[in-house]
Amino acid sequence: MDKVSARNISSELEEMVLTGHFANGQHLDETTLAEMFGVSRTPIREALQQLVTSGLAQKIPRRGVFIKNPTAIELLEMFEVMAELEAACVRFAALRISDHALSALYKANEKCELSVQAGDTEGYFQENETFHQILYQESANSFLRAETERLQRRLRPFRRIQLKLRGRLGQSMAEHKAILDALSQNKGELAAEEMRKHVSVQGEKFHHLIASSATL
Repeated sequence: MDKVSARNISSELEEMVLTGHFANGQHLDETTLAEMFGVSRTPIREALQQLVTSGLAQKIPRRGVFIKNPTAIELLEMFEVMAELEAACVRFAALRISDHALSALYKANEKCELSVQAGDTEGYFQENETFHQILYQESANSFLRAETERLQRRLRPFRRIQLKLRGRLGQSMAEHKAILDALSQNKGELAAEEMRKHVSVQGEKFHHLIASSATL
């Protein structure tokens, strides 16, 4: 039985892609990767599919999976749309969120705070995803949620790596608090604007992402 899950392998592959271990256009050979991770080819196939879903690779029929990183313009455009989708989720959530879900948001944020204090980027990333997923769900709009989650999967590796920028964890934490404050006061438009700023890639964050992508 494979001891390493496809999800863990996918996360490691994402990190390797974003740090320049693989060249843009490079073929990802299942057998070679299976030997590298000490697993069978089954979890490798699953991990490669996740890489394709995230947009970091493309599958070419009868040829295999190849690294394909988005251009700077494509990345910026995706983050612009993501910011608007998540802002819409929060705007709807402000009207529809339950007390239980609001409590869950605070708990997720508390766990984020613990990760910040521990300097645990990966732990923060996981709790941050929980925070955002609750808001997608509480929008109570299944179409919006599906579209948001689809783009979220594509941007997931880039959202993870930008958290490694010095000072970004604390900044992200402050942005979460601003969103929660607005939600708790039933200020939907303010909450949406705070979310838009939270997700938007601009300034130093964007340059960091581009620098990471440029090594591919």
